[in-house]
Amino acid sequence: MDIVFVTTGGTIDKIYFDAMSRFEVGDTVIDTILREAGVGFTPHVVPLMRKDSLEIDATDRVAMRTAIAARTETRVVVTHGTDTMVETAAALAAVAGKTIVLTGALTPARFQSSDAVFNIGMAVAAVQTCPPGVWIAMNGQIFAHDNVRKNRELNRFEALRA
Repeated sequence: MDIVFVTTGGTIDKIYFDAMSRFEVGDTVIDTILREAGVGFTPHVVPLMRKDSLEIDATDRVAMRTAIAARTETRVVVTHGTDTMVETAAALAAVAGKTIVLTGALTPARFQSSDAVFNIGMAVAAVQTCPPGVWIAMNGQIFAHDNVRKNRELNRFEALRA
């Protein structure tokens, strides 16, 4: 089974940057998470960019869409910051014939209490079981890309309609 992991940055990859407790996007942690989980497949990791999702723009989304469309794998997990994940998911909907699952974390993966490992696990399961299309795996749920929003007050993702 082939799954490609396209990393774009976001909170999942953030690290402490300085003594002022400022965070910055660091190297991707996906290799470590998958190795420690002992997955039964060889992941293909493509570190595409290292950006906070608030910095991702239309040009970046075109680069993501192009990179994903060019891959031979039909199963794609994209790690992404949560603030603009829904917008990126909508931009990736134009990629045909692939199951694309976006995920990230509300707390950096390097923190013990992070949701990152759980979300990556959900994304790996979703990319193997969901039909072709674009999905978001967050907060223990799988959402269709066009039926989800980030509820900033509750700091979680939720369906727009039941």
